[in-house]
Amino acid sequence: MGTFWNTYGFYVLYANIDQFNPKDHTLEYDQLPPIDRWILSKLHSLIGFVDKNLENYKIIESARSMQEFVEDLSNWYVRRSRERFWVKEMPQDKINAYMTLHTVLENLARLSAPFVPFMAEQIYSNLVRNVDKEAVESVHLCDYPQVQEQWIDQELEKNMDLVLQLVVQGRACRNTANIKNRQPIGRMYVKAEAQLPALFVDLVADELNIKEIVFTDIVRDFTTYKFKPQLRTLGPKYGKLIGKIGAALGTLDGNEVMDRFQRGETLELCVEGTEVILEQNDLLIESAQKEGFVAEADRNVTVVLDTNLTPTLIEEGFVREIISKIQTMRKEAGFEVQDHIYVYHTGNEKIAALMAAKKTAIQEEVLGEDIQSGTAQGYTKEWNINGEKVVLTVVKTSERK
Repeated sequence: MGTFWNTYGFYVLYANIDQFNPKDHTLEYDQLPPIDRWILSKLHSLIGFVDKNLENYKIIESARSMQEFVEDLSNWYVRRSRERFWVKEMPQDKINAYMTLHTVLENLARLSAPFVPFMAEQIYSNLVRNVDKEAVESVHLCDYPQVQEQWIDQELEKNMDLVLQLVVQGRACRNTANIKNRQPIGRMYVKAEAQLPALFVDLVADELNIKEIVFTDIVRDFTTYKFKPQLRTLGPKYGKLIGKIGAALGTLDGNEVMDRFQRGETLELCVEGTEVILEQNDLLIESAQKEGFVAEADRNVTVVLDTNLTPTLIEEGFVREIISKIQTMRKEAGFEVQDHIYVYHTGNEKIAALMAAKKTAIQEEVLGEDIQSGTAQGYTKEWNINGEKVVLTVVKTSERK
């Protein structure tokens, strides 16, 4: 419910800023980018699923599917589309984003009305009745949403599902390597049953801040496996030899052993003159990464991150951290989304050089009119950016003295 409400709040915030009225526009499906068509496809797949389940009195399944949809709507569609709402004026792509999100929220209000009646009523009243006085008086008097089969694109949903899985696994790899998402990474390798079209590959690369993604059938160059005896099954068979079996397993090529198991074969060892026959369930198996690489495997998909960082990548990571800190200061200072600012810095020559070299890029991201060395009257804060201390000041353009 909180995620649904916050997504609705996001739409209202920017629609009010832009004075956007959905009655002045139409949803031009043929002009929509893939991410808009994806969320509309997911919406109508959801409508069909909920309607069918409610007919069979499957309430929990219906509620859970709506919950999962709202998570995708907020954490993927809205987050990936935020910059479209920030664009100046009203280009067609921005209209597409507004109309798509309005369509989804309106249908979701009607779909969820039996579950969250008061929230659905308030959202419907504001989004629909507030702009169309001839609309049905209450969400509870509306027809239940109907599936638009022509808007369902199963191939698109399948591709985006793989995108989301790669993003989750890529984030897990970053967490394992303790590398923030703002730090660019040179390359990611993917082993999957299907290769994504270039458009979706670019989406993954942008989300995970990776320069290049390579689909490959061979990830063994970056990963291996470690094996330990499963005491529950091997203890009764080999008793005192368990320690020796573990030592012998440590000398083997993990990938070759795993290949044998995947072919349905057993592993034969000779330990102190005793023939030891091992099946896959006789062993505890751990995936391991070679130095400089981190891997994550799930549901026949393996992701490997190359965690070796070049000086250029490290510098770009610094710049992204600087931008993040300035954006945080904008919020803490209570600036409006559309406010332009001046930025001042002092106390660190390394960061001063970076901000001078990347001045234009930083200004574009933070709505900066100028970046200068020194201090000023404004919101000031000291930061530790990747071990470098610096003092930053932000001043709203209208308040600069």
